[in-house]
Amino acid sequence: MADADLEAIRAARRQQLQEQGGGSGGQGDQEDEKRQQEQQVRTSILAQILTPAASDRINRIRLVKASRADDVETRLITLARSGQLRQKVDEEQLKQILEAVSEAQEEREKVVVHRRKGGWDEDDLDDLLNDI
Repeated sequence: MADADLEAIRAARRQQLQEQGGGSGGQGDQEDEKRQQEQQVRTSILAQILTPAASDRINRIRLVKASRADDVETRLITLARSGQLRQKVDEEQLKQILEAVSEAQEEREKVVVHRRKGGWDEDDLDDLLNDI
């Protein structure tokens, strides 16, 4: 997908929003419109780069864990914008991307536990019970 195509979609959507609502709203309304516009652009891009089966899988993932679905969608959109996707992403390719995102999240979420050497002795237990 070329940048020119994305820009054309954005321009058409901006025009449509201007015709619908004009400019009469507060700051909150503008932010809501901006969020809706960004979501519609994301949806449009995903519809162009995903097969129906892959799109269905992302929707099922969203039901279980929305953050994971957002991460995968962001990665797909990045790949599309950089020109690394030559064809529509099917379900098998989506599974590979899911695994990559999953591994990246596991690395970020690792918990390191440092254990005390020597363990507990009776004095530590007495101190613990006396503090209660």
